[in-house]
Amino acid sequence: MPNIYIVATPIGNLEDITLRALRILKEVDVVLCEDTRHTKRLLDKYEIKVETMSYHQHSKIAKIDKIVELLESGKHLALVSDAGTPGISDPGNMLVKHLVEKIIDVNIVPIPGPSAVISALSISGFPTDSFVFLGFAPHKKGRQTFFKNIAEEKRTVIFYESPHRILKALGSMQEFFPEKNIVVCRELTKIYETVYRGKPDEVAKKITPEQVKGEFVLVIF
Repeated sequence: MPNIYIVATPIGNLEDITLRALRILKEVDVVLCEDTRHTKRLLDKYEIKVETMSYHQHSKIAKIDKIVELLESGKHLALVSDAGTPGISDPGNMLVKHLVEKIIDVNIVPIPGPSAVISALSISGFPTDSFVFLGFAPHKKGRQTFFKNIAEEKRTVIFYESPHRILKALGSMQEFFPEKNIVVCRELTKIYETVYRGKPDEVAKKITPEQVKGEFVLVIF
C-alpha cells in the first residue's frame, strides 16, 4: 500500500528536523512542496536527492489528480510546507481531505516535528491544558469581530499575524483587551528571534517599525 507522509520541517533553524523526517525524505519517490526552491535548501543541506513537485494553495484540481495518480501507481510521497507542520493554516489539509474523501487505498502517515503554534505556546507561561488556535487574523472583513471574540475568550488564544499588520493588531488589542497578557514571538528559531511579553500597550512600545520584519505568532491570556 502506498504511503503519503505529512512531514514537519524546520520553521527557521534547519537543524530542527527529526532523524525520522530525514530518513523519510530520502526514501520517498516524490516530495510535494509548497515552494520547491525553498525546500531545495533543506534537501541540499542534508544531501537528499529526490524528485520534487509543487503543491500549494493555488494548485488546481489537475495537480491533486496527478498526486492521486502517483499514489495509485504505488509511489510513496512526502508532503512538506515551507515551514512547520503541513496542514496547520496550510493548504496541505485540503489535500489530506481530498485523499480521505476519495477513499483511495493509501496510508496517510504523520511525521511530527516543528510547529510555530506549539513552539510559541511552550514558552508563553500561559495555561496549555486548553487553548484555541485561530490561524491568521482576517485582513479586513471580520477583523473587529475577531478581536472582540478574543476579548471574551477564557482560554489561551494563539494566532498568526503578518509583519504588515502587526502594529495594527497591537492597536486592536489595546482597544479590545488592554488588561490581557500577551506574548509576541518574532522569527522563532531564526537569527533574529525575539520574544516580547506584557500588556498590549507595553509590548506596543517595545516593537518599533524597524522590528516588524518576519513572521509573528501571538499568544494571549
